[in-house]
Amino acid sequence: MKWLKPLRLATVGVAALAAAAAAAWAVAIRTPSLHRLPLPDELVPFDSDAGRNLLEPAFIADHGPLSRSFESQVRRAYCGVASSVVVLNALRGSNALTQSSFFTPAAARVRTQLQVTFGGMTLAELADLLRAHGAEVMTYFASDTTLDDFRSVAQRNLATSGDFVLVNYERAALGQVRVGHISPLAAYNPQTDRFLILDVAAYRYPPVWVSAQSLWEAMNTRDRTSERTRGCAVVRAGP
Repeated sequence: MKWLKPLRLATVGVAALAAAAAAAWAVAIRTPSLHRLPLPDELVPFDSDAGRNLLEPAFIADHGPLSRSFESQVRRAYCGVASSVVVLNALRGSNALTQSSFFTPAAARVRTQLQVTFGGMTLAELADLLRAHGAEVMTYFASDTTLDDFRSVAQRNLATSGDFVLVNYERAALGQVRVGHISPLAAYNPQTDRFLILDVAAYRYPPVWVSAQSLWEAMNTRDRTSERTRGCAVVRAGP
């Protein structure tokens, strides 16, 4: 019965793979638990005295609507989904859309729930998913812009209502845990040249003020999936 030993080994191997796949699935779909990580000194947490003071002379047209619609991502790779839901609900003045209802038939034709759960989304896919929900979207890849271009677009947006900015950046460039991320911008302080990122991974990081230079450099990093740089998207209600 020499053939039994390889069969047993194969069975054990299949069982181990199945267990690993089940564990990966459980992690991917489980709502992350609250575990705040330390912030580098360069970032100013909004929930500090210094952070709250930065809001006073800032451009804050988007802060109120985004805060009322804000929700944390429910899966580890759902930063783009949560950011989209926050912005779409803010545009509509309603919290009817949820992360569970986000993948409509039109959205799923761009990228399915399963694909996003295990692979996230690129900046171009983010834009197409928002368009699938009827929004008007303009994308800006960092490699096609300058810091001054980005500052001008974002500052103008945050000074007016009815449109929002989502930024796609590499966390490691800001001294955070290495991973590509998407979140809305909520305000701009011209005196310190800092933007307020309303981080949808609220279980890990609070909203933070980051310098325009640092944020642009974090966006000007290469996304290995798309082989393009990250950047930002300006979102408005569709026609």
